[in-house]
Amino acid sequence: METFESWLGTIDGIVWGPFLLIPLLLLTGLWLTIKLRGVQFRELGSALRLALLERKDADAEGGDISQFQALTTALAATVGTGNIVGVATAISIGGPGALFWMWVTGLVGMASKYSEAFLAVRFRTKDAKGDASGGPQYYLKKALPGNWGVALSIIFAIFAVLASFGIGNMTQGNSVAANAESAFGIDPQISGIVMALLVGLVILGGIRAIGTVTAALVPIMIVFYVLGALYILIVNIADVPAALGLIFTQAFTGPGMVGGAAGGIMIAIQMGVARGIFSNESGMGSAAIAAAAAKTTHPVRQGLVSMTQTFIDTIIVVSFTGLVLVTTGVWNSGESPALLTSMAFSHGLPGNWGGYIVAIGVIFFAFSTIIGWSYYGDRCTERLFGARGYTLAYRIVFTVVVYIGATVPLTLVWTFADIMNGLMALPNLIGLLALSGLIARETAHYLKNDPKLRANKAEVDAFMAGQPRMEDPEPEPDRV
Repeated sequence: METFESWLGTIDGIVWGPFLLIPLLLLTGLWLTIKLRGVQFRELGSALRLALLERKDADAEGGDISQFQALTTALAATVGTGNIVGVATAISIGGPGALFWMWVTGLVGMASKYSEAFLAVRFRTKDAKGDASGGPQYYLKKALPGNWGVALSIIFAIFAVLASFGIGNMTQGNSVAANAESAFGIDPQISGIVMALLVGLVILGGIRAIGTVTAALVPIMIVFYVLGALYILIVNIADVPAALGLIFTQAFTGPGMVGGAAGGIMIAIQMGVARGIFSNESGMGSAAIAAAAAKTTHPVRQGLVSMTQTFIDTIIVVSFTGLVLVTTGVWNSGESPALLTSMAFSHGLPGNWGGYIVAIGVIFFAFSTIIGWSYYGDRCTERLFGARGYTLAYRIVFTVVVYIGATVPLTLVWTFADIMNGLMALPNLIGLLALSGLIARETAHYLKNDPKLRANKAEVDAFMAGQPRMEDPEPEPDRV
């Protein structure tokens, strides 16, 4: 077992090390930012208006849920333990400067999130039951020539299904059970049963049920958590400028100059980028699967809505967690990263409120992640095997695994889940780079003709005349 654990650790170090996934994710986001002429900065205001105020296209078509529901489904899958434990891990190892690099990752990652959501809608299809299906498991196959596109799409789908049981299920269920037991004394067996029942009730209803639940749950849980953090920052407002100064200073010096200046900077960058990507999943392709289910008049519009997910996840939620950790001074206390955020909230809030807020936050964040990832695995199962009974079987098995994750100790699952999460990103990143020209060309054409993003379907159809269709109307066959 020790040999197997060491072997997994070595693979994890390679996949998430400084020479493979981290630079590839960061440089892909930077390249797409350049190709799209900073679309995440130019169009952020309009994107937030579409996502949070208008929420849906009045005459949209082609999907199963509204743009807002697609956004909250993706947020449900990403706003999870990475926003609490992941941030604490990055800062405790990489120093406060790691938060700066999480911001950088989030900002360039918005271009990656836009691009994969654009492609997901642009090349989506219908399954045998008439439900929308899209994401890297389809656009890699449809948009890239020859067998290599098919191969990349299959590789993505396989790793995504495996990741859904790890990072999207067992690890999250275990976090819920552990926090419920620690804060409220609830037996993990009870937590496992309750979670499995609730998850089963939601996901057996498919994306429409998932979208309805996440649209109601996600805004509440984010506001609840952010308000607690905001109270702490207001109480400690005098310490905020010094905390910000420490974040920006250590971004370019690292924690305590470990290994000299260069070594310290590399630690800060590596932890910030790795945990930032883990939190917002930009470039990994997962959120694109939810985007493909949205009713929208054009892929550009859903791409803009989807990129706000990274903004909300990293620039808002992660920032509040990081600032609380640095402002309260607990980031270098020597405690386990799993306990740091709870300690910071307990330090900053009166009585037991801090511990309760973090415990409830972890429970809701992790539960919503389970729901969101169930849809990702469901659609990738449909891509591999077709819709005839396989997706229902997947949902049943997924529900049972929720109980298992809550009730058994997890040793190698975290490492295995990390590896699967990373490997599913590789084929998607290849596709984003190969298709960057198409993404940039069609985005520029759309924004030139609809700069205020208010065109109705008839107007969009008129100025998109002669352009490729945004979706394939034919259902996919039930085979790879």
